[in-house]
Amino acid sequence: MGRAHRPAGHLGLIVIAGLVALFSLVPLGFIAWVTVDVGWDTVRTLVFRGRVGDLLINTVLLETATLPITTALSIALAWLIERTRLPAAGVWSWLMVTPLAVPAFVHSYAWIGIAPDMHGLWSAVFISVLAYFPFIYLPIAATLRRLDPAIEDAAASLGLNPWRVFWRVVLPQLRPAILGGALLVALHLLSEYGLFVMIRFDTFATAIVDQFQSSYNSPASNMLSGVLVLCCILLLGLDGLLRGSERYARVGSGAIRPVQRHRLGVFMAPALLLPLVVTVLALGVPVFTLLRWLMIGGIKVWQNEILGTAFGETIVLALAGGILSMLVAAPMAWLSVRAPGRLQKLLEACHYYVGSLPGVVVALALVTITVRVALPFYQTFATLIAAYILLFLPRAMVGLRASISQAPVELERAAMSLGKSPGRAVWLTTMRLAAPGAAASIALVAMGITNELTATLMLAPNGVDTLATKFWSLTSEIDYVAAAPYALLMVVLSLPLTLLLQSQSKRTAGQ
Repeated sequence: MGRAHRPAGHLGLIVIAGLVALFSLVPLGFIAWVTVDVGWDTVRTLVFRGRVGDLLINTVLLETATLPITTALSIALAWLIERTRLPAAGVWSWLMVTPLAVPAFVHSYAWIGIAPDMHGLWSAVFISVLAYFPFIYLPIAATLRRLDPAIEDAAASLGLNPWRVFWRVVLPQLRPAILGGALLVALHLLSEYGLFVMIRFDTFATAIVDQFQSSYNSPASNMLSGVLVLCCILLLGLDGLLRGSERYARVGSGAIRPVQRHRLGVFMAPALLLPLVVTVLALGVPVFTLLRWLMIGGIKVWQNEILGTAFGETIVLALAGGILSMLVAAPMAWLSVRAPGRLQKLLEACHYYVGSLPGVVVALALVTITVRVALPFYQTFATLIAAYILLFLPRAMVGLRASISQAPVELERAAMSLGKSPGRAVWLTTMRLAAPGAAASIALVAMGITNELTATLMLAPNGVDTLATKFWSLTSEIDYVAAAPYALLMVVLSLPLTLLLQSQSKRTAGQ
């Protein structure tokens, strides 16, 4: 019955989605190809050496130190804001998401501006927590809004005090949100380049870019990227094991009643102190540093033709990458909702996995391929846009899939019954209703491109500067005054993303 209702043209969409899935496998194919090409002896020499061991130790220390601190901080903030009578909870909720508008490497720039001696592991952990905690805070806060407080009331009626109710009832239900956010942070820590270079902390991403800049297409950088991909795969596998197969959904009729917020009493002052300190550290310091450098530079730092050019090129690349990523993701998004199946799920997984790969690996794959087999495409806009599509394809998928799922399939069938072709019917009905989701996907991808650094540094054509790359070149020359306008414009362009994320989080929770 369900098969008969499928649009007749979905086979063509499967072919298109299959081609996109094959394209998304290019980075993994590149790793396998290079490994075979250089031979086992070279692989063993380049991988099993002291330098790789040092980078692995740094990576493990960074992940194991940052994730617990970030998780504990996010849980505490989300609980205070969503479940207690904290004054101005709505304002704090927005402020806890706003640090995402500040690129991670701008956080480093800000802190180095007031503490030039910051470097090493604990500086990396400190800045990483401030830059990335919203990734865990957001899903936890959204989950707390959706939880039915009747479950907590039932536990309390059995004699459990508030702390035991939290540990035994609430925290287990936050597990998927915590793990999902922690995975995002862990993958960002693997892929981040600018943050760690500025504070002189070596990671695989910094080592790969350094090796690439010193020797284009070197076997050493290729092998390091292979190890980095293995680290990503291990993180994804560990996430799957920790998630398990437990169900957390609420089954039954009726609406969830409003949450009764807890009184803080004598703990009001320290409770207010936590979000205040986080806001000062994660937002106050970057804003203060930017304003300080801008005041030192005066009007002259804005009277720069390159600033306008970089701003324009950033907008063009962001819009082009956003629109093309949305169009590339559309066939798979439609298939995953309207014609699900085993093949479709496999293709969808290929669309999503590439988002877990560091930008430096994707860029290195495209550099190697263009240099070896497609030299005319080396350092062209086409290759740069291809990298953006690969990196941000999952972002485009998320918004589109959600919007298509909310468009009634009956409208497509009605259009086809009136003589419209399947493709025309989908375009006139579902895709028009999914337009807001498509716009959100374009915005999400565009904001990611605005702040993208490593792939743009490695792939941008000569003479092309985005806000991120120009900011980076100026900070590399220790010209922090001239770099400030570029940082400020990136923050301004990124603010809509944070507003969009917060709005979607509250809309999902029914607020």
